[in-house]
Amino acid sequence: MNRRPFRIPLAAVSVLVAAMLLLTGAPAVAAPNLPTPTWSGLDARDYSGPIGKPGTLLAQVPLDPALSLPAAGQAYRILYATTDVHGRPATSTAAVFVPRKGAPRGGYPVIAWAHGTTGLGDDCTPSALPRSDRDRDYLDHWLTQRYAVVATDYAGLGTPGLMSYLSGDVAAHSVVDSVKAAHQMDLPLSTKWAIVGQSQGAAAALNAARRATTLSRGSNLDYRGVVATGTPANIEHVVWQAGPAFPPVALPAALNAYAAYILAGFSDARPDLKPQNALTPRGRQVLAMAETRCYGDLADGLAGERANSWFHRPLNTIPGLPAALVQYMATPYSGYDRPIFLGQGLVDTDVPAISAGSLYAQMLAAGQPVEFHLYPHQDHSGTVLASLPDSTPFVQRIFR
Repeated sequence: MNRRPFRIPLAAVSVLVAAMLLLTGAPAVAAPNLPTPTWSGLDARDYSGPIGKPGTLLAQVPLDPALSLPAAGQAYRILYATTDVHGRPATSTAAVFVPRKGAPRGGYPVIAWAHGTTGLGDDCTPSALPRSDRDRDYLDHWLTQRYAVVATDYAGLGTPGLMSYLSGDVAAHSVVDSVKAAHQMDLPLSTKWAIVGQSQGAAAALNAARRATTLSRGSNLDYRGVVATGTPANIEHVVWQAGPAFPPVALPAALNAYAAYILAGFSDARPDLKPQNALTPRGRQVLAMAETRCYGDLADGLAGERANSWFHRPLNTIPGLPAALVQYMATPYSGYDRPIFLGQGLVDTDVPAISAGSLYAQMLAAGQPVEFHLYPHQDHSGTVLASLPDSTPFVQRIFR
């Protein structure tokens, strides 16, 4: 899947690093503190029952009405089988939303929604919390277009284990398996489906898109394409350079939070490499914070902090770590068999435009079926809704 650690040219890495550093004066886009989760009668945090093969529907309950969407006629919370970062059977939860409007002939085509960063702790589980205003409006848009929405939480978020932040393999399985599970419900769903994701979810969406046909083989599902906005691509080549001398300045609080989540997820995925051995006492403290604190809270807690103070030695001095980090979180740029929509805000300070732009260039060079839409006046969050005039007809085309 083209995951060798030095595949991206060194010059491109330098540009990406420079772009991130130039943005260090930008304010954090911190989410508000999240309310207490509502589990809708399906609290799977300590689930220990049978799991079965990936994509097996294990339980379903009506979603608490306070967590539903205005355009949804029916809403559910489900528990399903998937695979964790170690390749072992695992569980994930998801929300399933059915439009108010009647199903078209053949059933509702399905949009698999891959959410952005909320945190790694169980209290950050999207299907147990009200959606943000932006996500509510965005998902409502797809519902009013007569698409059903299946919104995974990702394995480990509200289920046993730690959510593997930006792990391509785990995200791909979580997304595809959620759609397989939803088709075992008594709902009028079409076999046609597409993936839509933002930020962390954009990486998840693209990793799922790259593997969708393979992972859904034998399920009678008909995967059609992917929409990704604010994709954090190629940042692994920046992360493995972290150490006492890098980054040399304080990052925005948002980037500190993302970095902490990456370190926590990767440390859990590769305990054999012992990445925590490169951390100072403060770095270990940050790692522990990242495992439980939700995004807004963690960003606030790390505001003004210098991430280089988390390290007493460079990460890349740990043998095998750069290649392992690339394998863990790289976004594939080849091997896609369906259309790709990339959307990017030019004034995005969470994921600089050079990130998605470099991915687009790699995809073009690899002959992939990709289109790129740049939104000059949009930031990381604003691009989601701003992309709808372009992504809506794209999705209509791929479902024909």
